[in-house]
Amino acid sequence: MTMEMKDSGSVVLTAYHPHSPARIPGMEQSFVQDIPPSHSPTSRKSLSRCRRINRMLSNESVPPAFSRSNSQASMDSTSMEDFWCEVESIKESREDGPEEAMLLEFKPADEGELEAEWLQDVGLSTLISGTEEEDGQALLSTLTRTQAAAVQKRYNTYTQTLRKKNKHTVRDVRDIFGTSDSSPTFETVPVSSVSSNGIQLPGQKPVWKSVSSKSCLDCRTDKGSPSITEELSYDVSFSESITVLPKTQDWPKNQRFKKEDSALPKFIVRKSRFGLTEVGDLSPEDMKKIRYLSLIELTAFYDALGVELKRNRVERVRGRENGLFGVPLTVLLENDQKKVPGIKVPLIFQKLLLKLEETGLETEGILRVPGSASRVKNLHQELEAKFYEDTFDWDQVRNNDAAGLLKMFIRELPSPLFTVEYLPAFITLVEKISKIKLQLQALHLLIMLMPEANRDTAKAFLQFLKKVVANEGKNKMNLWNVSMIVAPNLFIYKGKRANQQEMQAAATTAHIVRLLIRYQDILWTVPSFLISQVRKMNEAAMNNSKRQLMFDKGVRKLLRRKTMERERPERPEGAVTFPPYLQSDIPEGVIRVYAPLHSKVSMAIQLNSQTKAKDILARFHCENSCGSSQNVRGQIQSLHEIGGNIGQHCLDPDAFMLDVYRANPQAEWVIKPKAS
Repeated sequence: MTMEMKDSGSVVLTAYHPHSPARIPGMEQSFVQDIPPSHSPTSRKSLSRCRRINRMLSNESVPPAFSRSNSQASMDSTSMEDFWCEVESIKESREDGPEEAMLLEFKPADEGELEAEWLQDVGLSTLISGTEEEDGQALLSTLTRTQAAAVQKRYNTYTQTLRKKNKHTVRDVRDIFGTSDSSPTFETVPVSSVSSNGIQLPGQKPVWKSVSSKSCLDCRTDKGSPSITEELSYDVSFSESITVLPKTQDWPKNQRFKKEDSALPKFIVRKSRFGLTEVGDLSPEDMKKIRYLSLIELTAFYDALGVELKRNRVERVRGRENGLFGVPLTVLLENDQKKVPGIKVPLIFQKLLLKLEETGLETEGILRVPGSASRVKNLHQELEAKFYEDTFDWDQVRNNDAAGLLKMFIRELPSPLFTVEYLPAFITLVEKISKIKLQLQALHLLIMLMPEANRDTAKAFLQFLKKVVANEGKNKMNLWNVSMIVAPNLFIYKGKRANQQEMQAAATTAHIVRLLIRYQDILWTVPSFLISQVRKMNEAAMNNSKRQLMFDKGVRKLLRRKTMERERPERPEGAVTFPPYLQSDIPEGVIRVYAPLHSKVSMAIQLNSQTKAKDILARFHCENSCGSSQNVRGQIQSLHEIGGNIGQHCLDPDAFMLDVYRANPQAEWVIKPKAS
């Protein structure tokens, strides 16, 4: 069964806008009484109502606002029925009474404001303020050709706008970057020189190890229709890989999505000698730089495809400062970390997932079959009162009610899980880009842009959904079913102000959720070309700091020179002084590894071309098998690269250490537990 996609220009997700159009007929709020869903008159009424809604969007005779010609996604009633029933279920779960004030407000951007905000968001506020900040200069020095073009385009638009408004004198881009051409360009990093995770090693060919997303994700496919296999590479930036600019007339006019899992390609990830890096493997400081670079790369990627990168402007966010539901993720985590230090996913969210994983994965229709609205309401209130006192009785919670609470938690977040600013980009992704590989690359960069709290919570949620799909044989919930149920909870904010455009984007949002679930193991991996740029950015910043330090110390050195000469013993004629790094007793290709939690805390290890991180771990484990405490032996230890041109990097066990060492010879090497 397929769904038809027709193009009608851009669609912006605006469920949060306080001036949304009138609601769709038949979507009035209602309340489900405390009786089993299968016997509830309200449930039968809801089913009839969501079928009517479905027919409205698929019928040729509907009013023009909902006609096929105006819809980005025309869909048949059978394939999208679960989506509309979930929308109706969200409506019915609302209490009777006045609607809450919207927590997020938007206003149209003045000309040039979006570009100014973009420059600030990518860490280039120096171009706006006119100051010469070292971080901005270091970032600019790492950009590829397409990334530099994206920055230049936004900066030119910003300066031209300011000149029109005559606000103040604006520096010309040629003055900033020292170019004299009438079409100034940034100095960029040659694409061919960017290796997978560090420095291009002359004369050395990379050895690739294929890692299949299918081997990590047990999504069932139809045996009669095998998936197409495609290769993904992280060596070169995605935007540089686009060699042919698609024309507007080539955008999909009648794109059809097949809902069968086998319609999705199987991707093979090229695993380089540096291994793969997950989002939690890098320090927060380096992940901040990854976000800067990801937004620049995403913008360059959309520019290369000829697609507008749509974005919302958030004016203010108000949320509760205590409680469980309707509280910002950052506030929840701040409160939870007082109880469990280092926690990354809110305790209530973890508990709801654990409850469903323990008892609900095999429940037929889990997530799809709604719980009792009155029971969910009472459980909600009881959780708010008893959760942190550890007096809440989880045994009383039925699986469908727990699923209802889980979805309610996601909907009630003051700012949605997939952040507000780039919700339109998620929608545009599928409307204009037909090739799934390109969709996946854009999604990958959008995931890198997410704040840490959102990304960690989304990761836990998607891992749970993967388990639901893996139990399809018992719960009757395949990948497409789960995607249709989850999509309205993620993309129609609080189920309140869904307007016509959002309703028409139903198939689009369901497809995006399907990609998030199916390819999540790929999406949590940091593209290695971004890590390479972070290394170069850190190196540039270090060089700038050294130059500044040398300048600051100049005067003091002059004042101390005579004193130092008097205290320094006479040097024999012909003696040579070596710099500190040459005075080290550690020869080339040998690293000293520290393991502070082991009985043998350090060891010098000679590297060769085949030494992997896991070999070093195994050697330490063998040497310390008797002396280390039982607690240390029970922990999963990882080798970390610390300092030099990286903040902190938890290494892939399959990383070839000689390659990593050559990429960062100034690093320290420490064995310790991986951050959870």
